[in-house]
Amino acid sequence: MTNAIEVEDLTKYYGKFLAVDHINFTVEKGEVFGFLGPNGAGKSTTQRMLTTLLTPTEGHIHVFGHDLAHDAYPAKRQIGLVPEESNVYTELTAWDNLMFTAKLYRVPHAQRVANVQKLLETFGLWEKKDIKADEFSKGMRRRLSIAMAIIHKPTLLFLDEPTPGLDAQSTRAIHDLVRQLNAEGTTVFLTTHQIEEANQLCDRVAIIDHGEIAAIDTPERLKQTFQRVQSIEVALEPDWKKHQQELAALPGVITIIKAGDKCRLYTQDPSALLLEFMRYVEEQKLRIVSLSTLGASLEDAFLEITGQKVGTIQHKTAPARKKRGKGGRQ
Repeated sequence: MTNAIEVEDLTKYYGKFLAVDHINFTVEKGEVFGFLGPNGAGKSTTQRMLTTLLTPTEGHIHVFGHDLAHDAYPAKRQIGLVPEESNVYTELTAWDNLMFTAKLYRVPHAQRVANVQKLLETFGLWEKKDIKADEFSKGMRRRLSIAMAIIHKPTLLFLDEPTPGLDAQSTRAIHDLVRQLNAEGTTVFLTTHQIEEANQLCDRVAIIDHGEIAAIDTPERLKQTFQRVQSIEVALEPDWKKHQQELAALPGVITIIKAGDKCRLYTQDPSALLLEFMRYVEEQKLRIVSLSTLGASLEDAFLEITGQKVGTIQHKTAPARKKRGKGGRQ
């Protein structure tokens, strides 16, 4: 079966600066594939090459079997793109935005009206169809932007940072739309730095760091890879911050961080640390308001892979950075 995307030795230089370094990966038909990385890691550069907005310096890209360097048109007809910056025409109504986009994508005239009406209804914008997009909220514009990207019913949808700055209700609406589109057979390539978004939506994720693919796997397998990054999360009375130095010094504690009104003690051995912690709480006559043990999260895996720290108050032993590979099918 032909994959939706196949990337081989993809490389991009800006002058002497190497932005993307000979990366390799595939995206299977029908999956939601997440592309994660810190700011400046090469996410947007890669997506622009995948959507023909940038020409690679080296390497090959195949979309549904079509080589983008020599046979881009058939591939481009199957692609929809939602850029990070809104591409909505604010001086046009929602209806006119979709009708204009449908014409650009050469949707047959007989289908345009039906497609536009269906999308406006699906995206909760039918009652706003005659209102100029200039009056829309950011969440409404984002929904309209996605509708514009799929007016021609693409089989591959690129989403570039779809939810930053949106309220919780709009974010949930976008997530539900992505799930619906994927359930209907659309392959989704999601570029994001929202780690929880990738955790909720993606079948697999690739993590890019300094232009290289550092890891590719399902969110759960990535978490399991870093099970040593486990923690105990606890709320104490009186305030735990009065005891932060002592808690950080408990045997087995790697890192202590603030998590709202709670503290999180990272450790390789939660069972052993729990005994030490309970002993300290009893000696100090502290009251435990809540206590839970946590496995590694996708955020923990991401930060381990990219060699970062999460809000560290005290860090006794920095985790070793994983060696980055060039990537592959994985």
